[in-house]
Amino acid sequence: MLSLLYNFLIHAYSFTISIIVPFNSKAKFWVEGRKNIFERLGSTSLTNRGSRSLVWFHCASLGEFEQGRPVIEAFRVKYPAYKILVTFFSPSGYEIRKNYTGADFIFYLPADTPQNAKKFIEIVKPSIVFFVKYEFWRNYLTELEKQHIPVISFSAIFRPNQLFFKSYGGFYREILTKFKHILVQNQESFDLLKSINIQQITLAGDTRFDRVKQIVDAKSGTPAEAIQIVKDFKVNRQVFMVGSAWQTDMEVLIPLMNLLKNDSNLTFVIAPHELHREEINAWQKQIESKSICFSEVKTDTKLIDYQVLIINNIGMLSSLYQYADFAFIGGSFGKGLHNILEAATFGMPILFGNKTYHKFQEAVDLVKQGGAYAIESTDDLGEILNDLRSNEVKKKKADKISQNYVLQNIGATEKVMQIVESIL
Repeated sequence: MLSLLYNFLIHAYSFTISIIVPFNSKAKFWVEGRKNIFERLGSTSLTNRGSRSLVWFHCASLGEFEQGRPVIEAFRVKYPAYKILVTFFSPSGYEIRKNYTGADFIFYLPADTPQNAKKFIEIVKPSIVFFVKYEFWRNYLTELEKQHIPVISFSAIFRPNQLFFKSYGGFYREILTKFKHILVQNQESFDLLKSINIQQITLAGDTRFDRVKQIVDAKSGTPAEAIQIVKDFKVNRQVFMVGSAWQTDMEVLIPLMNLLKNDSNLTFVIAPHELHREEINAWQKQIESKSICFSEVKTDTKLIDYQVLIINNIGMLSSLYQYADFAFIGGSFGKGLHNILEAATFGMPILFGNKTYHKFQEAVDLVKQGGAYAIESTDDLGEILNDLRSNEVKKKKADKISQNYVLQNIGATEKVMQIVESIL
């Protein structure tokens, strides 16, 4: 009965997405990206790869892809004979990483119906499968189990309020038994799985630490000319980087920016979470100091005349943190905090909203240790920023705490690969 309800909900979700296509660009990408998906899969060398085995990595969105990336690249090095398939659930992952050169094939994942799961796996024929973090698609896992194809979940995290751990959660607990192995981020997740008799588990940590360490080591992913623009903007001034900004974040930040508009030693670099020209225009109208969008910078632009630079493109932020002195990470006044580790790895105080950061272990840890601050209002933010700018010892201590936190938590990728070696 619950299986029928689950399948009905999957169909209902897909139908609802198709209905809102005219009103929602993400829905349009979601639907268009899955059109004729099986024909497109069949027309690639996926089905004509000879004796070469294939590994399939599935990520919900961009954040999960960044968690998966260290493992994808480690797998490529360790097992070069394998073809690599990466799938996404969300357009915000697929549309940004559809040209990622570390994979041989990149597609949207068809909706999790029994028919789709069976057909997809018949075409793909993976030898081993990885689901990153939160992905628990019942029909795909059931079909993979039937065909004796091992599935590994890594960087997984669990909380007591999830259905797996409720007295009535048997249907969902059964999903977890279909994994060959689950590598979790923290001790709480490990203990929760043990409490429901899931035994095939390892406490491994979060592969995001390995990814951000890669960024520091290589400082890659950003064209040299893009870095030069931020260098020219910074000159001898401090940079307050705002990463993944939402409207709710800017409602707190813009009043502070206006209060500090005459501070010649402080600049703001803002990377919106989503690029909406109308929203960016509205922010610029509210910002009283001179602002410029990244795309508007010319060779003769005098960036020293501007206090605010808006990064109106995707894919640069993680590398641009290297020029920041402070970072505010968006999302925590709304649905959830975005990646703070990309900033922390370069060593700086991290600030974010105080509403929804508690479910992010790294945020809780860094607040407790003194490397991060959960702020409530513009006044709160201004007070903390002023304290850090006027107290060099305190600022340097926060810098070191953030950077060390990342360094102390690397190594999850190696633990994933140890499990892979035991299976293949």
